[in-house]
Amino acid sequence: MTDVSNPVQAKHDVLIVGAGPAALTAAIYTTREDIETVLYERGVVGGLAAITDMIDNYPGFEDGIEGLKLAESLRKQAERFGAVIELGEVTAIHDEGEYKRLETTDGDKYARAVLIATGSDYKKIGVPGEETYYGRGVHYCATCDGAFYRDKTLVVVGGGNSAIQEAIFLTRFTTHIDLLVRSTIKASDVLQKDLQELVAAGKITVHLNTTTDEIVGKDKFVTSVKATKDGSPAEFTVDGVFVFVGLDPNSIFLKPTPIRLDEIGFVLTDQNLMTSMNGVFAAGDIRSGATMQIASAAGEGATAALKIREYLEGRKHPVQN
Repeated sequence: MTDVSNPVQAKHDVLIVGAGPAALTAAIYTTREDIETVLYERGVVGGLAAITDMIDNYPGFEDGIEGLKLAESLRKQAERFGAVIELGEVTAIHDEGEYKRLETTDGDKYARAVLIATGSDYKKIGVPGEETYYGRGVHYCATCDGAFYRDKTLVVVGGGNSAIQEAIFLTRFTTHIDLLVRSTIKASDVLQKDLQELVAAGKITVHLNTTTDEIVGKDKFVTSVKATKDGSPAEFTVDGVFVFVGLDPNSIFLKPTPIRLDEIGFVLTDQNLMTSMNGVFAAGDIRSGATMQIASAAGEGATAALKIREYLEGRKHPVQN
């Protein structure tokens, strides 16, 4: 075991796992109060917000804002106050008293307080062909991959806000989209109105009560999607498939630890956003009960930062009995 008293070892006031809106907002608050803060991000700084085409419901932007632009602004603001963002992956967290030991791809790191803000990832539908053709016709990010399908036909799977929003975005490139919805559309009224305009224009065809059964390909590329519509087999000849059926928590690295998770895998916290491990907090989409909205993730990041400050001050000045 590494000796935390060794000054060569990396020790921090706060280590934030993740660099999405919750993490970056927390870092803005901690660093403004001179609390030394490092963020570890294994993927894209800004999280899923960074790969969202247009964000219309984040306060303060009356015409909306591109997800990548919002993420970049949050990053620059955090770095302006002194936050350090490092690319790497945290694989485990251990409670060793005053410091928490984090196993990372860069070796062990130590922090007096930890914020878990790893967010969520796109949920898979788990049908034959999905994994085989991932990146070769099967996608989960319209902003990232939509432009590859200019003048092509697509299937979009899902009926919630993200599915409708991304399908609308994809009409910029495609000639036609078949939207496969397991039951009924559950998107907001605003998005449903926009969808109906595209249906009327012949850009999108909606298939309700339709399950996706298999993604078929030839020569390493998707050629069609097999489905069941109203109890009968159906097949759609397409060039690609975009799946938007919800999110899975990025919490696999926590499962060997005593940090408690709910039945799905989201992190359980108390009213102070602290997990079952003392000094370890959680905020944003990774937290059980989160609303999965960028604005609320940012708010939770700010709250977590304030609770972390209180925790660190309490450790510095313990109550005398």
